[in-house]
Amino acid sequence: MINEPAYGPRIHGAAPVNGTSEVQTLTIDASGGTFKLAFEGRKTAAISWSGTNTTLRDAVDAALEALPNIGTGGVTVAVGTMTNGVGTLTLTFAGNLAKKAVATVTVADNSLEGTGTLTVEETTPGVDATHRGAPKGALLIDTNAGKLYINTGTALEPTWTVVGSQSS
Repeated sequence: MINEPAYGPRIHGAAPVNGTSEVQTLTIDASGGTFKLAFEGRKTAAISWSGTNTTLRDAVDAALEALPNIGTGGVTVAVGTMTNGVGTLTLTFAGNLAKKAVATVTVADNSLEGTGTLTVEETTPGVDATHRGAPKGALLIDTNAGKLYINTGTALEPTWTVVGSQSS
C-alpha cells in the first residue's frame, strides 16, 4: 500500500468507487419473549419483543447502537414488511460503518415465544468506498485513465467526482 500524504492527491490505479452501505434484514416471528443480537463479538442487552412495530424497531435500534462497535448513528433500523411485530426490520449501517462491508449481525440468544423464528441475512452487501477517510476536498488521481477526482462527500461517505470536463 502506498503511504498517502496528509495533503495532496491520492494515487489510485482505477476509477474510484463511492461505496455502498450494507443492509441486513432481521426476520422475526414471535408472540412474546426476548432476544439478543451480536455484532463482531459484542452482544446486545436483552431486547423485548413487542407487537407494536415502532416499539420493536426502536428497541432493536437502541440495543444495536448501545454496542461500542456500532455506536450512536451507526445503524438505522426501519420497519420492512412487519405486521404486529411479525415480519422484517431492515438494518442499514451508517455513520462510522457507512459505505463499507461489515460483519453480519448474528442471533446471540433466542428466547422468543410462539413460533420463535429469528434470523438475520445480508440483503445488500456493503462495498468499501475508495480511500474512505479522505477528507472532503481531497484529490485522487486515477493513474489508469489519467483522471482527477475530488471528494465532494465526507470522510466517512466519500463521493468521488471527476474534476472539470476530462475525457479519457
